[in-house]
Amino acid sequence: MSAAPLRLLVVDDEPQIRRFLRTSLAAHGYDVIEADSAAAALRVATTARPDVLILDLGLPDQDGAEVIRRIREWSAMPIVVLSARGSEEAKVAALDLGADDYVTKPFGMNELLARLRAALRHRLQEQGAEPVFTAGGLSVDLARRVVTRDGAPVNLSPREYDLLRQLVIHAGKVLTHQHLLREVWGAAHLHDTPYLRVYVGQLRQKLEADSTNPQYILTEPGVGYRLRAP
Repeated sequence: MSAAPLRLLVVDDEPQIRRFLRTSLAAHGYDVIEADSAAAALRVATTARPDVLILDLGLPDQDGAEVIRRIREWSAMPIVVLSARGSEEAKVAALDLGADDYVTKPFGMNELLARLRAALRHRLQEQGAEPVFTAGGLSVDLARRVVTRDGAPVNLSPREYDLLRQLVIHAGKVLTHQHLLREVWGAAHLHDTPYLRVYVGQLRQKLEADSTNPQYILTEPGVGYRLRAP
């Protein structure tokens, strides 16, 4: 017997967007249910318990940010925001509330599918995946605090390792500058973004084959960083 398809809840007040997503996602094997308002989204999320939520922020009855906040009170389901709001403030606010990722309209379907897969992998990892992260030639053993690149050990400073550890724990998820600064340096350093960039640059020098074209530690402009999930 084959596994049941993953259930996605698409929340958007534009019928044509919902229709496009329903058709496209169903073609990739997802079971798609829909809601056109914040109230409907919260009701369906509670009753249908979807595996993933794709959420627009511009809903007619309430801002989608409130949907994120309410759902995070009781569920860790992956939330991928799909919104026309492209400002740094909107992205940071949604991610800090608990969204796993943020895709800006207009969007490519392949990108959205990749972000969905990454969000699902991240939740599986949180639920007890193996403590060894591997992607390409990069390996991070969280239990032994050992990092290798193409089989060769990589020497990291304690701060560099703590930064990499945060990215590994949340692999596939966009982490805001504020999150990383708070978790690695502490709450007194929430505005030290240039300092964070220096350390990300140092990590790329040590982990990437070409630090100017990173394949592992990806920049989300104006928002933060994401470690590419395997």
